[in-house]
Amino acid sequence: MTFLELKDLKVHFPTDDGLVKSVDGLSFSLERGKTLGIVGESGSGKSVTSLGILGLHKGGRAKISGEIWLDGEELVSATPEHVRGLRGKKMAMIFQDPLSAMHPYYTVGDQIIEAYRIHHDVTKAVARKHAIDMLGRVGIPTPGKRVDDYPHHFSGGMRQRAMIAMALSCDPELLIADEPTTALDVTVQAQILDLMRDLQREFNSALIIITHDLGVVAELSDDILVMYGGKCIEYGTAEDIFYRPEHPYTWGLLGSMPRLDREPTERLLPIKGSPPSLINVPGGCAFNPRCPYADRTDGKSTTEVPALLETEGGHMVRCHMSKTERRTLWENEIKPVLETQ
Repeated sequence: MTFLELKDLKVHFPTDDGLVKSVDGLSFSLERGKTLGIVGESGSGKSVTSLGILGLHKGGRAKISGEIWLDGEELVSATPEHVRGLRGKKMAMIFQDPLSAMHPYYTVGDQIIEAYRIHHDVTKAVARKHAIDMLGRVGIPTPGKRVDDYPHHFSGGMRQRAMIAMALSCDPELLIADEPTTALDVTVQAQILDLMRDLQREFNSALIIITHDLGVVAELSDDILVMYGGKCIEYGTAEDIFYRPEHPYTWGLLGSMPRLDREPTERLLPIKGSPPSLINVPGGCAFNPRCPYADRTDGKSTTEVPALLETEGGHMVRCHMSKTERRTLWENEIKPVLETQ
């Protein structure tokens, strides 16, 4: 059963230079116990989407339209007070930078205690015991002592664990992790991913992983959504995206990912050009200035926005090239090159 569903979500920001279309018509759904990976370059709209789900744009300058359904409740039309009441208990977020997301003037324990007591009518002593239990659960040694430390006393990996403990303190049914392993060393990164997987199994929560690291989504995700220029340009199972990708941008992401399972024979294949300005998004397909196959679409790439269409079995692609042409290119040109990297 669908737990979270977005329907044509748009998050636009008016600025002096023009309208920033950070998220421009995004739709997807997620079930309990499942993990969705959202990938794309910086500026593609990933984090803005997550903040929109949590209602953290409300009261600001953002213009939000569309629908966000969480367990049968529509959140875009809900009051900020109602959405605030859902944060922590119904949905929670692990932010990208725990040092800036956690308050420097309060101990880690006090911040977890406050989050817990907002949603539970318990004494401070009971909440403190719960905070210590949560810190121990996420692998922080001697949690009874560390509960009284400040965020700057923790290392990067420990701060991230403390952030996860705070996010999970009220057993949220939806957990959003925004770049949860950025700036962590590989060993700690693996530990954090294992921890998130274990906790998701324990709580049967729906999980959204937002990242630009395809290795992270390959490790955790059931489904993957690829964003570019504020839109979904490909959506499918992890197997679809890694073994049967159909969008040229997804091919570029895979080509720029280092392989560790064999000796590299060629240099990585970077995607030429830069991500588009979300104020002046290119006409037609937003990827067309960087797409090596834009000349195969009889001019549609620069004049028409491609529709997000299903190729088969829930695999969705936004591209003007035909399904046959995309699959031929993948099998005959792209895949053989990637297999030699």
